[in-house]
Amino acid sequence: MDSNALKAFLTIVDQGSFSEAAEILHLTQPAISKRLASLEAQLGTRLIERSNREIRLTEAGTRLFPHARKILDEIHNARLALSTNPDRIEGELHAIASHHIGLHHLPNWLRRYRREHPQVDLHLQFMESDAAYHQMNKRNAELAFVTLSDSMDPEFTILAQWPDPMAFVASREHSLAALEAPTLADLAPHPSLLPDTSTATYRVVSRLFLEANLSLKPLMPTNYLETIKMMTSVGLGWSVLPVSMLDDTLVRLEVPHPVNRVLGAVALSGRQLSNAAMALLATIRAEENELPANHASDGPVVAAARAR
Repeated sequence: MDSNALKAFLTIVDQGSFSEAAEILHLTQPAISKRLASLEAQLGTRLIERSNREIRLTEAGTRLFPHARKILDEIHNARLALSTNPDRIEGELHAIASHHIGLHHLPNWLRRYRREHPQVDLHLQFMESDAAYHQMNKRNAELAFVTLSDSMDPEFTILAQWPDPMAFVASREHSLAALEAPTLADLAPHPSLLPDTSTATYRVVSRLFLEANLSLKPLMPTNYLETIKMMTSVGLGWSVLPVSMLDDTLVRLEVPHPVNRVLGAVALSGRQLSNAAMALLATIRAEENELPANHASDGPVVAAARAR
């Protein structure tokens, strides 16, 4: 099977559109349609149904899809293995980072990485962790720096991880700030400023309230923690934020329920990393392990190299 035809097939499915797939692959729409038709002719079966401008896999297409992924992954791995300069760190590196990691961790990592590896052409995307996993499944990046989740696809391998402890917080003027040890029952009557219901943070907090038979009063959900911090600091409600974000605009509420999450670097387990990607991981481990004592709560990066 022709790898270009398989790539066309996968991209059409990923994008749900012939025109968008053609744009990504820098082809004309007739050209990408021709590649798909060639693959279908070779296999003797229809792979994609086209009706009412909707892209839908046939039964044969559904069976082919995971194999096509693996075939292209092996071609990718073979190209890396046959590299004429196996020790050189250069070329393009596509990576994804959550907004929080981008603001609070990436600057130090990238400053050092760019200084030590100027030959690498780094392409970064910023998005929510759930979206990052989705893009990684499409092979749109080699690495993603995200909040780890128990529901993460087992196809992913955790390459590094570090704790990101969180705390209940409110503004200094909020009535909750005057309580020495507020309980969940004290928080329940007040609006909560939390990320979207799909996030790990919301699920953890929601579970605490559900187990206590209490209701949350969510107000203006947003997944941008800096926005949540701002709204909390002006007294619009209480929140749960990473300890690393706390400053004198917020008061930590000593609620007797710890909330923690884990950040990490993930990759697809069947897809070999380039030298540029491995060098970035090495830079991150070095930077996180060299954090000064007043940042110790972030914890060191821990090589894990295990699938979830």
